[in-house]
Amino acid sequence: MSRKVDVAIIGSGSAGLNALGQVRKAKKSFVLINGGPTGTVCARVGCMPSKVAIQAASDFQRRCKFSEMGIYGGDQLTIDRSEAMAHVRKLRDFFVGRVRSKSTDKLGDYFIDGYAEFLSPNSLKVNDEIIEMSQTVIATGSSPVLPSIWSHFGNRVITTDTFFEQEQIPNRMAVIGLGVIGLELGQTLSRWGVQVTGIDALNSIGGIQDPEINQAALETFTSEFPIWLGHPAQIELQGDDLLISAGDRTICVDQVLVCVGRIPNLKHLGIQATGAPLDGKGIPLFNPETMQVGNLPIFIAGDVSGDRPILHEAADEGKIAGYNASHDEILSFRRKTPLGITFTDPNLAFVGTPYLDLPKDAVSASMNFAQQARAIQMLKNNGLLKVYARETDGRLLGASIFTPHGEHLAHLLAWCIQSGMTVSDLMKLPYYHPVLEEGLQNVISSLAGLVQMNPEPIPELTKVER
Repeated sequence: MSRKVDVAIIGSGSAGLNALGQVRKAKKSFVLINGGPTGTVCARVGCMPSKVAIQAASDFQRRCKFSEMGIYGGDQLTIDRSEAMAHVRKLRDFFVGRVRSKSTDKLGDYFIDGYAEFLSPNSLKVNDEIIEMSQTVIATGSSPVLPSIWSHFGNRVITTDTFFEQEQIPNRMAVIGLGVIGLELGQTLSRWGVQVTGIDALNSIGGIQDPEINQAALETFTSEFPIWLGHPAQIELQGDDLLISAGDRTICVDQVLVCVGRIPNLKHLGIQATGAPLDGKGIPLFNPETMQVGNLPIFIAGDVSGDRPILHEAADEGKIAGYNASHDEILSFRRKTPLGITFTDPNLAFVGTPYLDLPKDAVSASMNFAQQARAIQMLKNNGLLKVYARETDGRLLGASIFTPHGEHLAHLLAWCIQSGMTVSDLMKLPYYHPVLEEGLQNVISSLAGLVQMNPEPIPELTKVER
């Protein structure tokens, strides 16, 4: 059996569904192919269930501050981890169901459940069907890495693909890999009462590049659970326990959560049959402004590209890929300001130009939130905000954020950076009192003394020309 379509979309995650939206707008014929679970990685095993777990941990942790506010009895509160996980799955299933009901459930024959394999740049095979297409969007996503030497431990060594299916959470766990998801779940499990040890071969956590922010974060997180850095982890069986070692330190645990990264889903795709240019890891080379692979009739989007593994970036890439796959003229699109958030407490975030990529004329200013008025009122006065600007004209470049509710500061700064705003521009914006945003106002005021600005009678106000 065979069929011909204008566009074949491989993968029904965030990137694939956004590509589909563009193809439908262009009124092109299509087929959407997906091997494995539907409902998007975000909704099934990523950002959505993890945030439900984080919320439960945050609410339970708040009991530790009750007595400072004259609220007593907090020490009598307990958490049932099995019920907490059931709550996570309940909301997870709701989010997954909502995605499916608006997408794959309504596609009928236009959706194929199976793994696609390229036969040529313009043909592929799925199950027993041959698809001939003018253009293709590859949006197959990624999968968590589990080193093969640990696979024989079965469900005692798990990844995020299986974590949320755990009905019972053991008392002792190690989290190997302290990137975004490892750090989030490590803190969550600790706040749920699990004896957690976090381990990473790097000397930084959460993908942080700025050493001051990394140090501030480490001081906070190590006050909640032990963190071992700088040595790769080893796992072996010792009686009924898993013995974890890293450097000269060892610990026995009941289960290990491995969060050492994700790998693009290219295994079943037979990408070599297309003649696509590949990098050293076998990932197709592409133009990030068009998402086109080489000069082939193939476009790539989402985590499978290995470039920006974040949902809103995958959605944008899907839109770009879907548009260009369904139009004769291939257009370039300007990408949005980089923005990443880790939903720990305090939040970790980066905005704009990464610390290691800052130009030589960059200057920075920071504020310790230990003295921030609104944070003190909230009993969340912990963290550090650091903003980077260009010395020659005061244009905002980026920020590293480790603050309470930093997700909101991150968005504000991302919008300002994308709008091309300067330190002078931000000084003229209103800041209510008392709010967390006053911390940003303090940083901007400090930056004003480091950058070149047009002299103003009152720098915070705009003079009216008459």
